[in-house]
Amino acid sequence: MLSYIALGSNLGDRRATLAAAVRRLRAEPGLRVVAASQFYETAPVNCPPGSGVFLNAAAAVETERPPEDLLRLLLAIEREFGRVRSEPNSPRTLDLDLILYGDRVVHTPELTLPHPRMHERAFVLVPLAEIAADAVHPTLGKTVAELAAAVPQGDIRPAPEPAAPQTLAGLRALVTGSTSGIGAAVATAFEAHGAAVIRHGRRARTGGSERFVPADLRDPAQVDRLADAAWDALGGLDVLVCNAGADTLTGDAAKWSFDEKLEALLAVDLKATMRLSRDLGRRMKARDRGCILTVGWDQAETGMEGDSGELFAAVKGAITGFTRSLSLSLAPAVRVNCLAPGWIRTAWGETASAVWQERVREETPLGMWGLADDIAAAAVFLAGPSARFVTGQTVRVNGGAVRA
Repeated sequence: MLSYIALGSNLGDRRATLAAAVRRLRAEPGLRVVAASQFYETAPVNCPPGSGVFLNAAAAVETERPPEDLLRLLLAIEREFGRVRSEPNSPRTLDLDLILYGDRVVHTPELTLPHPRMHERAFVLVPLAEIAADAVHPTLGKTVAELAAAVPQGDIRPAPEPAAPQTLAGLRALVTGSTSGIGAAVATAFEAHGAAVIRHGRRARTGGSERFVPADLRDPAQVDRLADAAWDALGGLDVLVCNAGADTLTGDAAKWSFDEKLEALLAVDLKATMRLSRDLGRRMKARDRGCILTVGWDQAETGMEGDSGELFAAVKGAITGFTRSLSLSLAPAVRVNCLAPGWIRTAWGETASAVWQERVREETPLGMWGLADDIAAAAVFLAGPSARFVTGQTVRVNGGAVRA
């Protein structure tokens, strides 16, 4: 069911809180965020004197949870962010209101749908119109755009985007497999923090202004050409992220035999990582500086049942061991670490069955999916100066699912 949520904050770091709340919704098993508005700065309405200015936003989510269950989730997330309910409209760290739940009309002591005051509130309607202009109020029969046009909008305005800290300014990076998923998130985060980034994908691209080098990493010759092209494009590299991996879980590849999947994983995940990081690692060492990040798997050492568990444990376990050895070979000039993701909501996670959604919740102490942004945040740290004393390590980003 497509539902809409209004978000607000006027205490603490409002932007960080709203951004984290959207990420928290994205991480919830059995719920998918399909759209989120930009942030809007709005004056407090009917609030106690001295209340701070709000940031507001709206999000569209798909879920099979009944509306009462969805409301309980929103209240639980508010509490996670320190919301304390006292007098009505009092300042709050986070406000999550269920505005619409499809075309459902609900009147219970616990919940009223549509939200009884949504049609009066510009701070709800303006963000909502950005992502759901054509959504229809089930009792008023008007679209969100029509409702937004009918209310005074006062001084509501888009909140300016703050600049990210330039912790990677001056660094030059190659991120393999960066057209989508974790790789794209890492490349975007690196750029936001000031790095110059070469992106990579298997197929050539047309258009776009970003730096991009195509290469099929199953072919050793193309791996070597990628290393040369990326190095030459930026006049050297300071950071290499070997993120590219063969997708054996979705599409036609999901139907491959065990042996076909093994060959693909060995070629792309393991051999290409080894070849590329050894080549560029030697060049970095000759220049007396650099950082390499490989990508493993948090369950490589503990194992998981089934074909996929056997395949990933073998291949990603080899990457983990290789990373430790390479860190010794390239020390002290080049730091080498392995990122080991857990249950991360990539393309497979978006379409995983209810059984898998529940498994993620049960196996992860934090009770939710990880996001590509979580891996990117760890990569930014490991590539930056704050991690200058970290090398040869496997860093699990997994919500506590594997703790050994």
